[in-house]
Amino acid sequence: MAVPAPRTVTAEELFALPDDECRRELVDGVIVTMTPTGAAHGVVSARIGSLLHEYVSARGLGVCCGAETGFILRRHPDVVRAPDAAFVAAHRIPDTGVPTSYWPIAPDLAVEVVSPSERRADVQVKIAEYFAAGARAVWVIDPASRTVHAHGSPGVAQVFGVEDTLTGGDLLPGFRCEVRRLFP
Repeated sequence: MAVPAPRTVTAEELFALPDDECRRELVDGVIVTMTPTGAAHGVVSARIGSLLHEYVSARGLGVCCGAETGFILRRHPDVVRAPDAAFVAAHRIPDTGVPTSYWPIAPDLAVEVVSPSERRADVQVKIAEYFAAGARAVWVIDPASRTVHAHGSPGVAQVFGVEDTLTGGDLLPGFRCEVRRLFP
């Protein structure tokens, strides 16, 4: 007996779901429930988010968002991703301000912290989705290898280890962070 395909939903339907404290993303219109992250993942996410927020706020460059923030990366079927940290440049914030629902755009910078259970292929799909939707950079932080893969385009990454200093490039000029500071 064939298994019926899951019902697809829109970004608006996902946003309207009752808050049951589950983190979800929307992949090709299908709701994917995310398990809670481990402690190391949470520490890394908080550290990079805090560093980005401090840097961006002090310079009026835009806004930074935390791990629960949804970004609509595609429509029909909808894809909504929630990176572990994100930056949206000031000139891309709508005249009406920061949306109360999901961002209707990709972040300029998406930061993904790799979970121990996450497959490499799934991370590559996310990277491709961010860039296809207009992201300018994607940082993939891997607590297991204690590295940051800074992607300026799909398939092209500069790898930073714990002895290196991560920089913001053209997107965040002057941003510098010793990679070792990100890991517990």
